[in-house]
Amino acid sequence: MIRKSFIFLCLAGLLTGCCPHRTTVVLVPDPEGHVGTVAVQTQGGEQIIAESGQGVIVKNEKDAPSPATSFNEQDIRDIFGKALDIEPPVPEKFVLQFKIDSTALLPESEILIPKIIDSIRQRASFDISINGHSDRAGKDGYNLELSLKRARYIEGLIVKAGIDKKYITTTSHGEGNPVIFTADGVAEPRNRRVEVIVR
Repeated sequence: MIRKSFIFLCLAGLLTGCCPHRTTVVLVPDPEGHVGTVAVQTQGGEQIIAESGQGVIVKNEKDAPSPATSFNEQDIRDIFGKALDIEPPVPEKFVLQFKIDSTALLPESEILIPKIIDSIRQRASFDISINGHSDRAGKDGYNLELSLKRARYIEGLIVKAGIDKKYITTTSHGEGNPVIFTADGVAEPRNRRVEVIVR
């Protein structure tokens, strides 16, 4: 799997009766619908696949991969069904926004807290990330501390709901990783946020 697309590989012997004595590579979109580009290379040559459902077959390491061909949804299910069935759910991301220079949530973000708790419980998650961010209205050090306070506040709400703190990783990015790039000193509401990722 790569960042902008999923690659399904069927290796001889991994899935019974799947692709004897060969490797099949098929490109499918990620959960957000993005498709990347993949180069499949052997000693004999290289094939590029860049469209959803495109795939190649590699017979061995010496021969070139087959020309790219299209696989429909049923083909993919027939070949990779067992792998698809055990694929973990896609992480769920929540973005909570805050009042300026504060750890107080905006009303539209307050209503997300129960949804975050429900997501953690439904997934029985042991991997929760809470990442605090700020805008550029204050000094770097202050913003780093403020974004940590915001993240810790959300962590506290989650722990108070009965989620074990040992499953939570809390970080502060301060002004780093903004949603909207601005000049220094600009108070950008969309950058005043905490992102919660439930895996």
